[in-house]
Parts: sequence; structure tokens; C-alpha cells
Amino acid sequence: MSEVRVFKSWVPNWAIIAIIFFCMLHSMVLLGVYTSNVTYAASFLDVEVEDLQFSMCVTYGTFLATILIESRFFKFFPTKKYFLVIYSLAALTFILTAYTENFSLFIMLRMAEGVLMALPVLPLRQFLIARFKSKNAVIIAFTINYGALMLASPFIMNIAVWLLENYDWNYMAYGSAFFQIVCVALVMITFNNNRFHKKIPLYQIDWASFILVLTAILCGSYFMVYGQKKYWFESPQIVAALIVALVTGGFFIARQMLVKRPTFDMRVFRYANLRTGLLLSVVFYIARSTLNICHSTMAVVWNWEPSRVAHVQYLNLTGNIIGMILTGFFLARSVSSRYIFIIGFSLLALFHFWFTFLFVPDASLSDIAIPYMLQGVAVGVIFVPLVLFTVSAVPTHFAPFAGIVGVAGRFWGSIMGFAMIQNAGLFLQSIHFTKFRQFVLPESPETQIRVEQITRSFMSKGYSMDDSNKLAMKQIISSVSKQSVLLSNMEIFTVIGYLMLIVVIFLLLNQHLRQTFDVFKNRIWWN
Repeated sequence: MSEVRVFKSWVPNWAIIAIIFFCMLHSMVLLGVYTSNVTYAASFLDVEVEDLQFSMCVTYGTFLATILIESRFFKFFPTKKYFLVIYSLAALTFILTAYTENFSLFIMLRMAEGVLMALPVLPLRQFLIARFKSKNAVIIAFTINYGALMLASPFIMNIAVWLLENYDWNYMAYGSAFFQIVCVALVMITFNNNRFHKKIPLYQIDWASFILVLTAILCGSYFMVYGQKKYWFESPQIVAALIVALVTGGFFIARQMLVKRPTFDMRVFRYANLRTGLLLSVVFYIARSTLNICHSTMAVVWNWEPSRVAHVQYLNLTGNIIGMILTGFFLARSVSSRYIFIIGFSLLALFHFWFTFLFVPDASLSDIAIPYMLQGVAVGVIFVPLVLFTVSAVPTHFAPFAGIVGVAGRFWGSIMGFAMIQNAGLFLQSIHFTKFRQFVLPESPETQIRVEQITRSFMSKGYSMDDSNKLAMKQIISSVSKQSVLLSNMEIFTVIGYLMLIVVIFLLLNQHLRQTFDVFKNRIWWN
């Protein structure tokens, strides 16, 4: 059935494109609203930062599991009603989270939001591709889709900071719910009552595979996020989570290999370029997660205000835009994806090595502006080509499964990045803090001189002798702590920088990538 019939005849093409783009932001709001400002969200729910990270994993993990069965729902329900129900339920879940202080209930709502995030994504992207008549329609549509995914985070962060400075935390949820209501209104106005697909019964959904893969994802996420906090295998919960993840994951794989019509066809992994794309996705997202270290340093070490940290992210966003413009130019000019990746990962290596020297006790915006923007350029250059490369690595009939592999790579790369950086940071900080404290022992003459100087400084401000001495020791310990954080950050960035260089060498030597672009072109936009 023609996609044009889904929209009312009076709606111009430019308006349809704008409306589709706006409605696609629905997923970004669902994913990012509670992770845009983790500190405030954790404080409101009275939970730890790891709990908020796990809630993000729950939403994204449920999204990953749901896209396996999403098409069945889209083909069963009338198109207009399908979107109306999704956006209405999303608005309702946001309102409920505004009044939810129980973390278990909050996690259940985040699971529901994961389902609601997955259901409209692929149909909207399909609509968007159909609106462009150019041979580069897929490039344009994917750039808009994934560009919005990248660019949404800084906007959400700045909106969140403004709301939290001027209103109550609940207004975050109210604003997100209002966004969903606007989507409902747009669907009501522009969509007609025609179906996009022939109706297919829901009884053909493979619920067993959905439950198995969702359980594996959630338990695996729990293991990665809480492992360090619960001392890994000393915790029965961590051991149980790992066992359940491995068992259910194994059953899911076995089921897909045995059933006649698998929900996910495992034969997709026979293609070398798909395996390469999966590996690059995981490594890319691990490297991308180091940007959180920069933001943490701005807030904790450099003592920048939350609003300033939020505004600085527009520099990175500008880099993203520049990178995506370059990518669009490269793809339109048929530049090999291999060379695009080499450029992108080389820029990521340069960013990490450059920023290594910026982890100092105090830094200005002018010091970090260029490398910080450079990271955005690198991400913008890599992101869309990597998605398209992964999807095009297989024959056309395997493309949906390749898309799921790409989403899985982004999901597990993000979680592994969080877990690796968190664990490495805490481990290195502990080592450095212990070493530094040896040089600030109370009996050390240097320490005594420093304490005496700081104590006199506090006494000159009106503090008593005892209070001044306590404040002096507290300031020295704080200084030692910051130094250990900065040194740990330098080591992490150095390691990731060398990892990016290894990826570049791999791309230069990989034989499969040399003929990639012809396959990529034929599979995607010439068909």
C-alpha cells in the first residue's frame, strides 16, 4: 500500500517531513529525560547514580527486545490509531513517573517506556525515506534520524537545567508529557484512517523469544552496572544475574537456530562486514562514553555550575553538526566507508590524547573548546556511516536483522563503556589517593607547614583555631582527592586514545572493508 495514503491529501510534503521528524524525537525524550541530569533525578528518587544508569539500560534494553516484534504490532493496528495510542500512553507514563518515588515501580514504568520508544521508530523512518525522491533518500533519512538522536541530548540537558533552576523536578515529567500530547495532536491533524500494511494477526508473535532476550538483556545490564558496587562475584545477586543472563541468552540463540521462522536469524553473523560493524559499534560507544568524564571533571574538579556545563555541550553539538555535514558530503560523493571510519576514529584518538593534557586542577573554556568540539566532529563523522555500513553488510532480506545487530552494538557498547570507565576510575583513584596520602601525613614537615598556612587563612576570615585546623585538613584531603581523579582520567584517556589508534590500524589492514562501498551502495539506495 502506498505510504502517501497514510497522510491527508492537503498536507504538503515539507510539513509531513517536519511532522515525522518531530514525532521521531519522541524516542529521544523517552530515553534521555531521566539521564540528562542524573544527579537531580537520583536525588528525587532517593537512589544512587548506578540506579539511574540501570534505569536507562532497562529502557534501552526493552527497546532492543521490542524491535524484534515491533512490525507485528504495526501490521495489526490501523496506522493512525497505532501512533495515537503510543503517544497517549507515553504521556501517561511521564505523568505517573512525576508522582512515583518508589524505585521498583519507576523501573516498571521505564520498561513500559522502552516498549513505547521502540514501536514508532521503524515505521516513522520508513515514512521519512518515502518522502525523499532523491537516490540519497536513505542517507538523508538516516542522517535525520540518528542526527536527532545525537543532538537531542544537549537540548534535553539544557532544558532540564533551566526547569530545575526555575521550577520543581516534576515539571521535567510534565514537559515531556506535553511533548507527547503535541505528537498526538499532529497525528490527529495529518494522518487519515488508511492502513499502511495488510492486517496480520497478533498470535504469530514469538513471545517466548521476546521474554528470553529481554531477561538476558536486563540481567546482563544488572551485572555490568552493579558488579563493582556489589564487589562482583562476592555478591549472590551478581552471580545469579550473570547465570540467568547466560542461560536465557543461550536458550534464545538455540531457539532462533531451531525454529522455522526465527525472530532473529542467526545466519546474519556469517557476513564478515557485519561482524566488523558490530565490533566497531561497541568500540565506538566505549570511546564515546569518555565524554562523561569531561562533564564530571567540569562539575566536580573545576566547580563549574550545572548551567555552564549544560551550555558547554552546545560546542560538542556544533561539532556533531559539522561531522554530519562532512559525512553527508562523503556519502554523496561515494567516498569509501573505510576512509570515513579512518577519519572519524583518528579524530577520536586525537581528542583523547589532546584532552589528556587538560586534566589539570583548573581549566578555562578556551582551553578545552577545540578538542571538545573535535570529539563532536568525530562522532558526527562515524555515527551514520557505521549504521548504514552495518545494515548494508548483508543481503537485502537480512537487513532488518543487521539493523538489530547495530542497535545491540550501541546498547552493549554504552553499558560496557559505563562499566569499564566507572570501574577503572574507582580502581585508579583508590591507588592514587593511597599514594598521595603518604605525602600528606600529619607528621610530615611539608604537610604541617601547608596546614599552618591554610589554618591562618581561615582564622583571618573569623574562624576559630579548631575549626580552621579542621577546614585546613579537609581542604588538603580534597586537593589530594582531586589530584587522584585527574591522574586517573589522564590514564583512562591515554588508554582509549591508543585503542582508537589500534582501530585505525585495523581499518587500514582489514581486507573486507576494501570493497564495502559498492555493496553498501547497491544494497541501500539503488534498490
